[in-house]
Amino acid sequence: MHARTLGLLAGVLVLCCLGYLTLGARAGWDFILPFRAPKLAALLLVGASVSTATVLFQTITGNRILTPAIMGFDWLYVLLVTVAVHTIGGFALADLPPLVFFAIASLIMVAASLLLFGTLLLEARQDLIRMILTGVILSGLFRAGNGFLQRMIDPNEFSVIQVASYARFNVIDTEILPVAALLTLLGLAAAWRMRHRLDVLALGRDAAINLGEDPRRGYLQVLVVVAVLVSVSTAFVGPVVFLGLIVAAIAHVLTPVPYHAVLLPSAALVSMITLVGGQAILERVLHLSTPLSVIVDVAGGAVFILLLFRSLRP
Repeated sequence: MHARTLGLLAGVLVLCCLGYLTLGARAGWDFILPFRAPKLAALLLVGASVSTATVLFQTITGNRILTPAIMGFDWLYVLLVTVAVHTIGGFALADLPPLVFFAIASLIMVAASLLLFGTLLLEARQDLIRMILTGVILSGLFRAGNGFLQRMIDPNEFSVIQVASYARFNVIDTEILPVAALLTLLGLAAAWRMRHRLDVLALGRDAAINLGEDPRRGYLQVLVVVAVLVSVSTAFVGPVVFLGLIVAAIAHVLTPVPYHAVLLPSAALVSMITLVGGQAILERVLHLSTPLSVIVDVAGGAVFILLLFRSLRP
């Protein structure tokens, strides 16, 4: 039953990839492939990493309306760009090797992720209200700091920050792609290796202990994987706020089972179909330059409100 669903999703993903590579192609493959293949690889990597990080985060928090974005990491990334522009200038940042800024941003965000997630989840997993409030406050703090610094920046350099505020799926830096791909694949492999332990951790702390699983060690390992996946994908293409929430919700509907051996590939396939198919329609069919992340965020907001109302039902 679920194998058939996963096979159908894989088939749709193959069609989306073929459409992305071939629609509107008016040149030889020796020109098209070097131009479109890196973008396609980036879409697949980001889709898999965001969906996997969201499913893992929802598992250890025991809540399906939470994503790692609740902790304000999208605004932390924008704040890092703003600080860099304010410190060294937009032109100097543009001249900086992309791999250097990617490494700095990834390390800072991984460290911040582990500090925040570890403090809030390992010590007080059941206190979801405190975690949500902390995330809202941190988002406001990062947003306020970002706004304060932007008012002191040359207006000509503001465009650098504005571009960094949205996920950039149509402009992929091929210098970063191999490093981001390696880190993402390591994170995905670690998540897949933990799939059976995740089924136990999803039952709750007491049940996990009774079944022989150490929840504290399991949560810490999951947090490391989530921190790496979220930080790398954000530093690679920019902040994607609601994508994980949408694809995880769809995956739970298409494959309504508690087993992560099914949920992880299901969410990853839905996420990759959303990004590749959505970008192909925007670029090749509608010929729009609108960032796909804007449409995903609008749809994600509606999904969040729907899930919130469903969770309030008795």
